[in-house]
Amino acid sequence: MMATRQTEITIGRSADEVWAVTGDFGEIGWIPGIESCEVAGDIRSLSLMGMAIKERLVRRDEASRTLTYTIAEGPFELTRHEASVIVDPDGGGSKVTWTVDVEPDELADVMIDVYGKALEALKTRIEG
Repeated sequence: MMATRQTEITIGRSADEVWAVTGDFGEIGWIPGIESCEVAGDIRSLSLMGMAIKERLVRRDEASRTLTYTIAEGPFELTRHEASVIVDPDGGGSKVTWTVDVEPDELADVMIDVYGKALEALKTRIEG
């Protein structure tokens, strides 16, 4: 069974400023626990909390400020994984939404917790 989870945060900076950070597939040092990140083509290889993970860029849409990726290889068995980070204007700032579709569904809550913490770190980094 597949589960979908979503987390979001508002940031007091323009959507373009936030997208400049979230839209860079290879620059994710703002995410807590990232030890290293290398990009080769559409694959980014991460070292995260002692785990090796390879993620594949599915789509990067500048107009809609959407970055979609999937876990290609990791320490856990996934039937399906696809996550999107979307930055939308929100008044004088922006709203960032991180959505994940994952199977097995028992991983959804763990992943969205990690993504929520990443959004808090993003807000801290961008707002200062």
